[in-house]
Amino acid sequence: MNLLNMDAENRVVLNVGGIRHETYKATLKKIPATRLSRLTEALANYDPVLNEYFFDRHPGVFAQVLNYYRTGKLHYPTDVCGPLFEEELEFWGLDANQVEPCCWMTYTQHRDTQETLAVLDRLDLDTEKPSDEEVARKFGFEEDYYKGTVSWWQQLKPQMWSLFDEPYSSNAAKIIGVISVFFICVSIISFCLKTHPDMRVPVIRNYTVTTANQTQSWALDKVQTNAHIAFFYIECVCNAWFTLEILVRFISSPNKCEFIKSSVNIIDYIATMSFYIDLILQKYASHVENADILEFFSIIRIMRLFKLTRHSSGLKILIQTFRASAKELTLLVFFLVLGIVIFASLVYYAERIQTNPHNDFNSIPLGLWWALVTMTTVGYGDMAPKTYVGMFVGALCALAGVLTIALPVPVIVSNFAMYYSHTQARAKLPKKRRRVINVEPARPPMRAPGVPGAPGGGGPMAPGMGAQAVNRRMNAIKTNHPKDMMGPNMGNHHHISATRVNNIPIAALKPQPNTALQP
Repeated sequence: MNLLNMDAENRVVLNVGGIRHETYKATLKKIPATRLSRLTEALANYDPVLNEYFFDRHPGVFAQVLNYYRTGKLHYPTDVCGPLFEEELEFWGLDANQVEPCCWMTYTQHRDTQETLAVLDRLDLDTEKPSDEEVARKFGFEEDYYKGTVSWWQQLKPQMWSLFDEPYSSNAAKIIGVISVFFICVSIISFCLKTHPDMRVPVIRNYTVTTANQTQSWALDKVQTNAHIAFFYIECVCNAWFTLEILVRFISSPNKCEFIKSSVNIIDYIATMSFYIDLILQKYASHVENADILEFFSIIRIMRLFKLTRHSSGLKILIQTFRASAKELTLLVFFLVLGIVIFASLVYYAERIQTNPHNDFNSIPLGLWWALVTMTTVGYGDMAPKTYVGMFVGALCALAGVLTIALPVPVIVSNFAMYYSHTQARAKLPKKRRRVINVEPARPPMRAPGVPGAPGGGGPMAPGMGAQAVNRRMNAIKTNHPKDMMGPNMGNHHHISATRVNNIPIAALKPQPNTALQP
């Protein structure tokens, strides 16, 4: 009987989210410096009537927490979101890094998801119009907004920025966006068409020649060809729009430093400046020898295609996919370079083993081109091994190229699918969440006689507790309490008496029959 009494005294009942758990106090002491290892009856969570500790927390997570105390192994429940599991572990005072290796990958998936959502927030893919308060906070006149002293420039500046930088903010912004895309396409088409021979005008030079009879005559010679003059006017109109757009966006930008450092903006104003530099060079440096090489720098104008990322979320996701897959792409390039050097050296010496009068591999640098074309499965056929050993090396090179390229590609595809799926999910979810007010429930302290550590032990019964409430709680004690289930004499030490509550007999609290109606 003493052993049973000791066993009952060592037990503790934990009510978490309405589900009661029973364990030993020694079990909770296995992990020190945690919330459960410091349980005392003086805590506000302790119910002296039911002799249990109540915590309004997630019951499903607590089952794994209690199992961690019992077995020393922390497993992750698959039906719980990662942030919720971390929040519960932080409440109970446990280290989240103690999760078992079998559950670590599943547990850390939410961190990757949170990083993805943070990246999408930086990409600014939201097409809904922000509130006036958010606009004021973005442009730095929040105090003036609350005071009601917003100037006309503070009102005009966000509108100008929305018109030229946020194509989906209004109908007028959509029109501006269509005009911008139109000029970008016209500029790119003009840049490409002016190189076509049918679109160019020959430059004829008239010069004097001396014949065999020592007489002079005139001759015409085509020196070069220039683009048609119409392309020049098209470029002038397009660059006038690009210049206006850059100036308006720079003046109305909320942060000038971020505007200058933006990669798309860098391409924009470098491409626009290249047009004006080209005009200056044509006027003052056209007579310089090899001046045509300066036209090569005008290729920067083709980079204006990246300006379309402001009008297409898909292009933003694609660019971000390559950024997120930088490690995989670097690994791919490294293996390609390694394979190119190895197979270029092998094929060079393989072609020299046998007699080969038509050897295409006269040096290893020439073999580098062949190895690159072969490993990338392009296969121009301009260089090919002629010997059997060289063919064997070529076969190995082709197989290695297929495997090298095929391995990192699924990672890049999965990254794109991840970003795209999260973007679609964000577009369908509501932007404004319903606010949840944190209200802490006020619980009056329960008082009971003979309970060591209970606040106000021996005082009056808690206000509002009638006879029915006491009967209901006493029935719970008789039904669920482990000490009372072992016998009537097991609950006399450090728990509520089975016959008296707050010095009031149980019989006095039970409903009495109405004797006035009896005969």
